[in-house]
Amino acid sequence: MNEQALKKQICEISRKMWTLGWVASNDGNISVKMGEEDYLVTAAGVSMGDITEDDVIRVVGAYKTNATVKRKPSSEFNMHVRCYMEREEDVNAVIHAHPPGATAFAVAGKPLDDYSLMEAVLTIGCVPVTPYATPSTPAVGDSIAPFLKEHDVLLLKNHGALTVGADLQTAYSRMETLELWAKTILNAAALGWVCEIPKAEIEKLSAMRGQYGITGRHPGYKKFK
Repeated sequence: MNEQALKKQICEISRKMWTLGWVASNDGNISVKMGEEDYLVTAAGVSMGDITEDDVIRVVGAYKTNATVKRKPSSEFNMHVRCYMEREEDVNAVIHAHPPGATAFAVAGKPLDDYSLMEAVLTIGCVPVTPYATPSTPAVGDSIAPFLKEHDVLLLKNHGALTVGADLQTAYSRMETLELWAKTILNAAALGWVCEIPKAEIEKLSAMRGQYGITGRHPGYKKFK
């Protein structure tokens, strides 16, 4: 996609996330990697529900914006850059949001590793909770870096959720799957039980990823302490 098409896609996904209730006020941020140290990122202080293409700015290098742009990138931009640094070979898009179901698990400090939903096993695997870090500080990047090596989806403790992908649609789809899984577990728990898929079946599902063209890094069977 060219720059204008990517800006349009970022706006469409931003508004979709706001409509779904995954962000409120000025929450959330999205970025896409255009080239080496060349990014499109949502601007600081913008509601995802009201975003326009003018609110998606191009950033060259870690902090420099185009001379024609007088806007600051999202305060979480450094977190996005860390994702690209850790996964420069396969990550070209990053999404951060606060979907209520997934964020409930982040607030509770509980990873999603019960392997109860087949689609989640196939597409995102187990989801860890990263250590708490003050937003908009380098500590956030340090807290997520060890997990990015084998996960495309993370829960940020007491904060929200983060997904990465080879493209923006993939990163968004992973966030969608994460939230559906979290809500499903919460509803099942309200009924009084959650039936886990047997480990042998988890391994079969993991082996089917190639058959469905599923890319990324998402371990199948892994329990977090």
